[in-house]
Amino acid sequence: MKLQLPEAVNTYFAISNGDDPARLATCFHADATVIDEKRTHQGIDAIVAWQQEARQAFSYRVEPVEASQRDDALTVTARVAGDFPGSPVLLKHLFALMDGQIRSLEIAP
Repeated sequence: MKLQLPEAVNTYFAISNGDDPARLATCFHADATVIDEKRTHQGIDAIVAWQQEARQAFSYRVEPVEASQRDDALTVTARVAGDFPGSPVLLKHLFALMDGQIRSLEIAP
């Protein structure tokens, strides 16, 4: 069963699975923040660089399996499987949404 997620979040997961990273500007606010592996990436250019770095380091697929929303905060648990140590893993994606775009994203175990 496919989860019903906001368009910006669906776009983010499509990009995470290999879609065009130039589309990140359509789903993230210009000054958005991403926190992943205890590193902070601020702004579209940094977020694009982070996505490209992850894609160059590993081959992986991200599959959202559960979601819950409270006000503008959305938590999506996703199964991430690929050629990285410990694969597959379940990761929580904590999205803050504003005006139909991602304002912030924190990825954590």
